[in-house]
Amino acid sequence: MPKACNLQKGNILQLNGRPYQVKKIEVQTPSARGANTLYKVRFAAIPSGQKLDQTFKGNDFLEEMQLVRRHVSYIFKDQEMYTFMDSENYEQYAISSDQMEGQVQWLSDGLEGITALLIDGQIMGIELPSSVDLEIVDTAPAVKGATVTNRNKTATLSNGHSLQVPEYLSTGDFIQVNTETGEFMSRSKSA
Repeated sequence: MPKACNLQKGNILQLNGRPYQVKKIEVQTPSARGANTLYKVRFAAIPSGQKLDQTFKGNDFLEEMQLVRRHVSYIFKDQEMYTFMDSENYEQYAISSDQMEGQVQWLSDGLEGITALLIDGQIMGIELPSSVDLEIVDTAPAVKGATVTNRNKTATLSNGHSLQVPEYLSTGDFIQVNTETGEFMSRSKSA
């Protein structure tokens, strides 16, 4: 049983007999002596995605759901359903886009390193790898000597997402993007 102070985004807990996934955590530290640190947590019900906001003290115990984690890879999209294949037994799991809020934009055919979260053999959600490699398909031309300055420009990636990248990058370069924040991390070696 994790304490509220140990919660992380993506944890799946049991609240009122139903599974909920942690989507956002805000920490409020009071200025008064002896006051408890409060954790405001936004949950999403699994599989409906219904939002639930709760506030906990740091030493409150929460009940974690017993679930199975399987390594999968993304294989295809059929209307609003996304299909993943188990890396070990080749079983396929389909999940709706509603259950993958904020994750769909980072999926690309054959993406590996994804973890499927299963309860009683049913997929409840996925955990993406911490970063993905994507190609820059449109950006302003590279600026010589831009590695010295810390200026950015807007770039459009192969998944259609736009973000700020350093000026020395150009169209056709591959970069690593943080899947949690959607921000540029580094130039990638992928080609």
